[in-house]
Amino acid sequence: MEQVPGFSPNSTSLRETSSIPMQLGRQLALMQSATTAQDSLLRDYFRVLIKRVWVVLGTLLIVFGATLIATLRSTPIYDAKGSIAINKTDPMLSNLRDGNNSVDYYDPTDLDTEVRILQSDLLALQVIKELNLDRLPEFGGHGMRPSSSLELTTDAIQPDSARATELLGAFKGNLRVLLVPNTRILEIHFRSPNKELAARVVNTLANTYIEQNFKTRFESTMQASDWLSRQLVDLQMKVETSQQKLVRYQKEHNILGIDEKQNITTQKLDELNKELTAAESDRMEKESLYRLAEAGDAESAASVAGAATGSGKSSAASSGLLDKLEAQKADLKVQAAQLGTQFGPAYPKIAQINNQITEIDTQVQLEMKKVTARLRGDYMASLHRENMLRAALEDQKQQDNKLNESAIEYSLLKRDFETNRTLYEGLLQKLKEAGVTAGLRSNNIREVDIARTPGAPAEPNIARNLVFAFALGLSSGIGLAFLLEGLDNTVRTPEQAQAISGLPSLGMIPLGSKIGAEAGAKQGLVVASSKEPVELITQARPQSQMAESYRALRTSLLLTSLGAPPKIILITSALPREGKTTTSVNTAIVLAQKGTRVLLIDADLRRPSIHKALGMGPRVGLSNVLTGGATSQQATVRSPILPNLFILPAGTPPPNPAELMASQQMFDLLAELREQYDHIVIDTPPTLSVTDAVVLSTRSDAVVLVIRSSQTTKPALRRTRDILTQVNARVAGVLLNAVNLNSPDYSYYYEYQGKHGQRYYDESQTDENSIAAASGGA
Repeated sequence: MEQVPGFSPNSTSLRETSSIPMQLGRQLALMQSATTAQDSLLRDYFRVLIKRVWVVLGTLLIVFGATLIATLRSTPIYDAKGSIAINKTDPMLSNLRDGNNSVDYYDPTDLDTEVRILQSDLLALQVIKELNLDRLPEFGGHGMRPSSSLELTTDAIQPDSARATELLGAFKGNLRVLLVPNTRILEIHFRSPNKELAARVVNTLANTYIEQNFKTRFESTMQASDWLSRQLVDLQMKVETSQQKLVRYQKEHNILGIDEKQNITTQKLDELNKELTAAESDRMEKESLYRLAEAGDAESAASVAGAATGSGKSSAASSGLLDKLEAQKADLKVQAAQLGTQFGPAYPKIAQINNQITEIDTQVQLEMKKVTARLRGDYMASLHRENMLRAALEDQKQQDNKLNESAIEYSLLKRDFETNRTLYEGLLQKLKEAGVTAGLRSNNIREVDIARTPGAPAEPNIARNLVFAFALGLSSGIGLAFLLEGLDNTVRTPEQAQAISGLPSLGMIPLGSKIGAEAGAKQGLVVASSKEPVELITQARPQSQMAESYRALRTSLLLTSLGAPPKIILITSALPREGKTTTSVNTAIVLAQKGTRVLLIDADLRRPSIHKALGMGPRVGLSNVLTGGATSQQATVRSPILPNLFILPAGTPPPNPAELMASQQMFDLLAELREQYDHIVIDTPPTLSVTDAVVLSTRSDAVVLVIRSSQTTKPALRRTRDILTQVNARVAGVLLNAVNLNSPDYSYYYEYQGKHGQRYYDESQTDENSIAAASGGA
């Protein structure tokens, strides 16, 4: 089976396989572009710093020098340091203040409070008075003078006076109190131009604070003692009163020992209650026996008599007699029944047996009455005993209630007495402790390190200030460099020109060198700048870098148009003095060097300069041709530099140059000259100054917009572009003139040239070789 050509069963898998390298390629390209962008950004930053290096260095030197001068001229300030330790409060004082609560509780705000106390106005005023700081010049005084101690308490340094406020501000501005982390140590710092004074202030402040703390504690203890003394008098009277009430109540209610008596009464009440319960049970038992015996049943009576056996011998005898009578009666009935069965009811002995049965019944009845009477007596005795026990229980309850009432009042009186006595004893103990504490002169603050006279000033710190000045100057210089770079509104590179105008870049012309300027001066020529005489660099030094730049411009112009190269080339600029005349002359020269007929027209009728650059005197020119004063052949002059280079000067300055440039005669002249020359280079006025260049741009095949590096502004370039595009001028591109290749903006140029690229255009070496050759030939 043949397969279709170009078809493969595995084409899908092949496409999938081939897509993997493509995706990897895209990812690598994205990564490379991101790396390139980042590298370009870093290069831009570095370029700005290199370009503005003198701004950075100047700012650095100014800031560094100003800081150095200010540091050396500043007054030395000494910082004295002392430290104190604040221990926990004495347990005796804690017990005096907080009772018996001895829990070791730490409040972190205690030390912060002590810091504030050390910074208080009261301590500051005391130190100021003690050391007479108000007399010192640094505190606004007029020097030390003898005075009495009474003068220290005048209104001048009273807490509410303006002078006191000023002194406190100066004192507290130099005072610092710091808490050492994780310790109970406070550091006291004081700064002053006088190092001995700084140490004295620290030590005086520490001693004043310790003494004030002791005075505060002593006064608090004495106040507590006075209060305790007054309270003890009142409590003593209360204790005596409550004790008298307790004793009087005991006597009135015969209370000797309320606790023991209350226990006996309660025990007696329990026993009566138990006996009453037992009596009730006994009475109910005997009552039931009595009721059963009273029913009259002989068998029940016998059983009752047997149940009451425990009551006495009589009950046991009655029970045995009844049982015996009942047994005899039963035997007689059995005999009567047998005889009746055997002899009949009329048998005489049966009657005799019946009489015996009747006699037994009579005895049983008598015995039952005896049993009933005896049970009734027992029942009545139990009932009487129960009533007596109940009456005794009720009486005991009344006594117990009365005793409870007395005990309540007694307990209240006793508790009041004991409370007053306990409080009195506690306050008496506190009073004794307060007296001991006041005599101990206790204090929980001690001095750890006394302030010593500083050996070196704390300020100015020359090393720190200089490092800070260096950092500040460097950062300020870098910031100023970027600020100036941001404020720079000029066009500096071909890339900027192309990005701003949207037009292609035709190249750049480097700034003329000093050697070139000197050589040009010897020939009567000028430097390539609108501010200086124009130099025919392409003719005088054809191997120079500038000449090569003009040849690169020639190449760009000849390749801008499709088909035939442009014949009429108009060269203009945005503003004056941007190098358009220099560009016009050198462009015409390099076009003529190619062997073609080239005409250079000076169309700047207001400020003509081509005839001056070529060493030609005033003569007829373009203005004369347009006004009919001469023909084009009469006004055109062959250049002495190149045989195929012709010059048409500006001629006599006319009163209406704009009308001449827009006249039909100018258009007819250009059409005539187009047939006679291979290239026509027209030097025109600046576009933003006059309209001559705009008018002629519509008749030109290519327009070259010349701008000067670091001089032409971005708005001027945009405006020129807009004006030319509005008239549909065929703008070939932008030419950047007077480029300083030593500027950091063109660092990439040297990277492209390589290590030895600059030597290729080394004019001085060429000149030296030429001089050496000439000398050897001579």
